[in-house]
Amino acid sequence: MVKIDSHQHFWKYDPSRESWITEEMSVIRKNFLPGDLYPFLDANSFDGCIAVQSDQSEADNEFLLALADQNNFIRGVVGWIDLTSEVVESRIAHYKQFKKFKGVRHVLQAESQRDYMLRPSFLRGLNLLQKYQLAYDILIYPDQLEFMEEFIRNFSDEQVFVLDHIAKPNIKDKSIGAWKKGIEAIARFPNLYCKVSGMVTEADWTSWKASDFTPYLNVIFESFGIERVLFGSDWPVCLVASSYEKTVQLLEDYMSKFSDFERSCFWGKNAVKAYNLEL
Repeated sequence: MVKIDSHQHFWKYDPSRESWITEEMSVIRKNFLPGDLYPFLDANSFDGCIAVQSDQSEADNEFLLALADQNNFIRGVVGWIDLTSEVVESRIAHYKQFKKFKGVRHVLQAESQRDYMLRPSFLRGLNLLQKYQLAYDILIYPDQLEFMEEFIRNFSDEQVFVLDHIAKPNIKDKSIGAWKKGIEAIARFPNLYCKVSGMVTEADWTSWKASDFTPYLNVIFESFGIERVLFGSDWPVCLVASSYEKTVQLLEDYMSKFSDFERSCFWGKNAVKAYNLEL
């Protein structure tokens, strides 16, 4: 069974650049590089990972692509491109030259304009990704789910979208109603995948238990089906509330009731398909 960790990050810690890392997240205020991740991938029988941007700059793209070139287990990179730029196509074409450049992400969750993704300039740039066969990772909070149907309708079924972190529901407060409605609505789009990632940091960091996540996991698996869900550790961010091993075990336990085929889809096949990975 092919196993891919579809969502993790690398950085050389810079206090100004990584200003989003608060004091209570101090455990991740340091460098995290491939040599730090590989032992966990190896111990958990992963065949590789996908490095996702953590800084909205082309410098971060260059950093991640260099790491991917030096470390074969980094199977793909989801980077950042200014999709509103007048020269967006030339930048997409530039990064498409790198075989491991597999997708683009914008930190929509941080935009003060909550429907930022509906800006004509943003849509125009994103429409070019299909031409270059690049996926788009959607990073939003639950309040932005209401804009997702209109957003995705702007594109053909050929454009692959991947929803990061199950849209970050408030698991700590057991808030599920509005989030569930939004997930069920957008999961109808066949070109939208969902990363089962980032959950532990939406729960109570010090006292979460596996059962806290079950209602949310049930919604995701019932809405998307087994062939559009992907595992992602969100390492090293997961370390503020868990460990790599516990993050994996949480999903191993949940997936124990599924068939071998279903488990193979979740742990690797779906990531290979969504990001067109070469193994």
